[in-house]
Amino acid sequence: MPVRTTQSWALRPATPDDVEAIADLRAVVMRPDLVRLGRYDEHRVRQRLRDSYLPEYTSVIVVDGRFGGSVTLRPFEEGRCLESFFLAEEHQGRGIGSAVLSALLARTDAEGTPVRLNVLQGSAARRLYERHGFATEREDPVDVFMVRRAPVPAV
Repeated sequence: MPVRTTQSWALRPATPDDVEAIADLRAVVMRPDLVRLGRYDEHRVRQRLRDSYLPEYTSVIVVDGRFGGSVTLRPFEEGRCLESFFLAEEHQGRGIGSAVLSALLARTDAEGTPVRLNVLQGSAARRLYERHGFATEREDPVDVFMVRRAPVPAV
């Protein structure tokens, strides 16, 4: 049974001004996995987000009226790529990430498009993605590359 949340959440379009809040959140939530993998660099973890930030495809997750995270769903090959899905630690484990992911996947399912992503080896986020139908395509020593194909509509 999924954990229910009493917190209210919403998605709002990101703006260029959101980049630093998202970069800071990325540094916090990714730190344990990057340290474990021997890849944490205080500056690089933020700069990689700044360099790839696409506000036109990014949504800010607002929880109880405040910044709670972000998610990017950008066009990629024949589908979409899920990136920069970060949720502040105080909101994790309460069903918000699952609810956000479900809402995004409902959109891509309606379009009939697959969604790809990569997650760090050993990350707890991998279980979230697997629960939502993502399957491993390939792995390397750092990343697991996953895909979720849109369900075939019933005839």
